[in-house]
Amino acid sequence: MKFAYSQYNNRILYFSNFYPTLLHFYIITFVMLKIPNNDKFLIDNYGRKIDYLRISVTDRCNLRCTYCMPEKMKFMPKKDILSFDEMFELCEHFIARGIRKIRITGGEPLVRKGILEFINNLNNFKNMNMLDEITLTTNGTLLEDYSRDLEASGIDRINISLDTLSEQNFEKITRRKDLKKVLRGIDLARKYNFKLKINTVVLKDNNIEEIPEIINWSHKKGMDISLIETMPLGDVESDRYDQFFSINDMKRKIESKFTLKKSPHKTSGPSDYYKVEETGRHIGFITPLSNNFCSTCNRIRITCTGMLYMCLGQNDKIDFKSILRSKDYNKLDDAINLAMRIKPEKHEFSIIPKMKKHKIERHMSVTGG
Repeated sequence: MKFAYSQYNNRILYFSNFYPTLLHFYIITFVMLKIPNNDKFLIDNYGRKIDYLRISVTDRCNLRCTYCMPEKMKFMPKKDILSFDEMFELCEHFIARGIRKIRITGGEPLVRKGILEFINNLNNFKNMNMLDEITLTTNGTLLEDYSRDLEASGIDRINISLDTLSEQNFEKITRRKDLKKVLRGIDLARKYNFKLKINTVVLKDNNIEEIPEIINWSHKKGMDISLIETMPLGDVESDRYDQFFSINDMKRKIESKFTLKKSPHKTSGPSDYYKVEETGRHIGFITPLSNNFCSTCNRIRITCTGMLYMCLGQNDKIDFKSILRSKDYNKLDDAINLAMRIKPEKHEFSIIPKMKKHKIERHMSVTGG
């Protein structure tokens, strides 16, 4: 029997396919004891309901994408990274307060040992109708090894970061020669029951002309695609101003090739979706810089070091790691309530010409995509 320990008030949640009634008892007891004096749902000061948690399980990655990190990236010491038991405790608390969707991110989450057991444990909340979905963001390099186990673990959707279909360009962007491995992993993952989506960062002078081909390729394989503006997060060796290309301009280029129709289609993230008449599938546009989408934000993020960021584009954070490691668990709900009070109305990413002096020092791999 597999189990995970929760040190909150010395409770233990046992996870087993053989004891669903006992599992139900423990989870319901946990929830009822956990929130007697707090409103269950998370509502920030701007009236937004927060029901989506993104948790980065590691800052480490087996690629070195030029817009994400330097070649010689200095990763966090392992002692500073939350254990999976600590991450599970935080997820317990947030699920008890109304989080319904959890996305597991990195770095590359599949490089961390123990990731499948962590997902399996979270899936028990989904089995008890306390969680709607568990999703994963990956660079795809390890899908060939993990797809079967990920389906069994309870993952519903997988977003795959892929910026090019050219081996030469892939090596230029990622500093690695793993494109064939990624494509094999995607083809294998398509055989399982995941909902797959491609995430492509639009990079000036790198992949602009290739975007229509990537759209065609992903749609032919039954996958939607989201196009994303590069964001000023962390020091990289290239100049982000030189990498930036407005999604508004990209959309106009796409409309010269495809017929787009505004779609009511929605996922948990910030993509603004359009349906492509020629393919019958969707393109999502994620525009943190050219079109602020913060008014509908339903997300909070926990880093692999236990820092809760209420906004990807702000530096304000709450240190949950110190609370967990102090064993003063009564402070956790107070910290969650504080997060709702101080969650900002919108991000403060620099205006495009000021990206040369970026505002956010942490790397995307620390916060999670």
